[in-house]
Amino acid sequence: MLFYDCSTAPNPRRARMFIAEKGLQIETRDISIAKGEQMSEAFRKVNLRATIPVLVTDEGTVLTENLGIAAYLEARFPEPPLMGRTPDEKGLVLMWNAIVEQQGGAPIADALRNTHPAFKDRAIPGPQNHAQIPELAERGIARVGAFFDLLEERLQDSPFIAGEAFSLADISTFVFVDFARVIKMRIPEGNTATRAWFDSVQARPSASA
Repeated sequence: MLFYDCSTAPNPRRARMFIAEKGLQIETRDISIAKGEQMSEAFRKVNLRATIPVLVTDEGTVLTENLGIAAYLEARFPEPPLMGRTPDEKGLVLMWNAIVEQQGGAPIADALRNTHPAFKDRAIPGPQNHAQIPELAERGIARVGAFFDLLEERLQDSPFIAGEAFSLADISTFVFVDFARVIKMRIPEGNTATRAWFDSVQARPSASA
């Protein structure tokens, strides 16, 4: 297998943490988004859509989305399980993973990519250029605040995002919450359940992978 990573971006970090939790050693190539290497002719031969992460399997299949990469690795290396054991657990993991992508990851990206000078005319990842829209950044900031409220409510009732066990949903949530620092948003001081959960995930070896 061959893993295309970017050490500074949140989505590759999600895949990197998943790989680390599985205890796998996979050959890795770092693609610098800051240098625009994802737009290079060489990388676009790997992924025409110019996004990272990418996992090329031993069979030569090119997987370009976190969920696809996770599903492949879970099927090939089922222990430890990170996507649930029972049908209910599997459903909850994917449900919560989708919720945190939509309610956390997307608005953080909107807030960053529609304001930061580095993303001028690059407001959406991929090969096409898109202008920044400041109103989307404002909406993104408001949505991230609501996301923190959602997490606190959930984690007051559940030890992990999807239930009783650490899962893919925790990896996604942790990475997004940590990355929110780039838009100057942090876990609110009163959100004690979220803070305890975040600290416990941050203590896992995979968090520094």
